[in-house]
Amino acid sequence: MNSLLLPLLLLLLTTTTTATAHNITRILAKHPEFSTFNHYLTVTHLAGEINRRQTITVLAIDNAAMSSLLDKHLTLPTLKNVLSLHVLVDYFGAKKLHQINNSTTLVSSMFQATGAAAGTAGYVNITNLKGGKVGFAAEDNDGALHSFYVKSVQEVPYYISVLQISHAISSADAEAPTAAPSAIDLISIMSKQGCKAFADLLRGSKALPTFKENIDGGLTVFCPSDAAVSGFAPKYKNLSDGEKVSLLLYHGVPVYQSLQTLKSSNGLVNTLATEGANKYDLTVQTQGEDVALKTKVNTATIVGTLIDQDPFVAYKINKVLMPRELFKESGEAPAESPKAAKKKKGSKKGADDSEAADGPADAPSDDSEDQKAADENSNGVSVSGLQDAVTMLFTLLIGFLVLILSS
Repeated sequence: MNSLLLPLLLLLLTTTTTATAHNITRILAKHPEFSTFNHYLTVTHLAGEINRRQTITVLAIDNAAMSSLLDKHLTLPTLKNVLSLHVLVDYFGAKKLHQINNSTTLVSSMFQATGAAAGTAGYVNITNLKGGKVGFAAEDNDGALHSFYVKSVQEVPYYISVLQISHAISSADAEAPTAAPSAIDLISIMSKQGCKAFADLLRGSKALPTFKENIDGGLTVFCPSDAAVSGFAPKYKNLSDGEKVSLLLYHGVPVYQSLQTLKSSNGLVNTLATEGANKYDLTVQTQGEDVALKTKVNTATIVGTLIDQDPFVAYKINKVLMPRELFKESGEAPAESPKAAKKKKGSKKGADDSEAADGPADAPSDDSEDQKAADENSNGVSVSGLQDAVTMLFTLLIGFLVLILSS
């Protein structure tokens, strides 16, 4: 009996380890017909971005379809946009494709995170047709279906699904020339994606040059939504010019921080306004699948990504971040504003996380616009919660088997 239980125990341990990680390069390497697609996922650095995501669907195209795409002679940054349109930020296995309610659904792609997608151009329309046929099209292509589901390559519910489609998804926005990181128009990106009010504040501020100077070397921006800035307007008007600059700089971090990095690196981080120890910093704290940004005055939550183009990333948040240096709980006058800090290398870690909890922590906003921007899993259950449940189940099973083996 023990000889049968030991292999089962090893299998459970292996399953626990591999169920929460995936590697798109290794998956596609088993299928030579996708070698060109696999190659360009690596060259454009999309492979690494896919592997960092916990819930993803890759719409792979074979070498013949890739050849047709390469015949367009797109630049590498533009090709990355096109391929990122083939990476959906939700899980769709073969079974789920054929169970789409109302025959059609609109799904966000990683192209939406580049900031180059205007409106809904970064979304993919999936249509469940008669006879088991499923079509795919970019939303900016008037929903005209020109690519269809071929087969499932590999599925790891609800982490990654790799599906083959017949042709590359065509999109005028994705195929448009792409600006280099140094030429990124931060104001335009914010204005197009629900952060126009904050962009307008930044546009005429002395803080803007500091943001621009940090883009090439690494920059993370937390951009409050229009609704958040509107509600904060009275407080902003009461600040001096120097304090307004510091407040705007407080919404930038002088290093590139992907969403996955933020989720795994809880603790204090410096901002563009940081000068000296423990000034104008904030605490990043993961709450399930949500990322919270805590000051001693309030707490904001990341509700969407405006652009993620290493070394620059910008997120939409549901509140204006209020630093303790400007807003005191006791009602004291705002403290003297520091000058913009020089670029810091990395974030300050190891500090007592409880420091950020002294002030009242505001609950996340229920703003509908922001909530639509937040990524959701297809079944409404967070991947983190699913992982915890699976881990607990395996732990109980392993403990039970160990007891039997030792008896």
